[in-house]
Parts: sequence; structure tokens; C-alpha cells
Amino acid sequence: MARAQAAVTAAGLPFKVLDEHAETANGHVSILTMHLAKGLEFRAVVVMACDDEVIPLQERMETVGDDADLQEVYDTERHLLYVACTRARDHLLITGVSPVSEFLDDLLAG
Repeated sequence: MARAQAAVTAAGLPFKVLDEHAETANGHVSILTMHLAKGLEFRAVVVMACDDEVIPLQERMETVGDDADLQEVYDTERHLLYVACTRARDHLLITGVSPVSEFLDDLLAG
């Protein structure tokens, strides 16, 4: 979230960080996690930090010991990215630094 806040601040735009209780505000950029995006819709969405080891989150992947659990975590992370991207009604921008998340190949292929 810090990268998103810094980008919006640098652009000189007002923003509101959303949690499970906060509502969007007219004239403000909404900043929220992918986990909170489910069920919401926005005219434009920027999904930031789609970097390798961020999506899927490397720290989370390293805590899983069982291969079946690893696949479940992997699928959950892929689904979170998909949900975040499909919140955009009109415009979607996905950003990342090289190397980018392997999940972006899935989005480009689809």
C-alpha cells in the first residue's frame, strides 16, 4: 500500500485508504488491498507491484510445507490478482518492475 500511497501523493491527488468498513469518497482515489476488492467495481483500476516474489507473495509461499497446500496458496494468489483486475469497468493498468509476476503471462494469454 505504501507504493500506491506514494504514487497518488506524487500525482497530487487526494486519496482514501479503504478497509472493510470504509466507503469510497467522490473526488478521491481509493487505495485498497486485493483482498478487499472482491465485490466492488471502479471505473478505473491500477493494480500495482505485480512483481515477481510479490505476486505470488514469496514469503507466503515459503511458509507452506505440503505440495497440495502450496498449490492451493498458488491458486489463491492467482485468483486474487484476477479479482483485482476484474474490478475495472472501463480502464485497467497493471504495473510491475522486472522481473514481473509470472501470473501476468496468464492474463496476457487469456
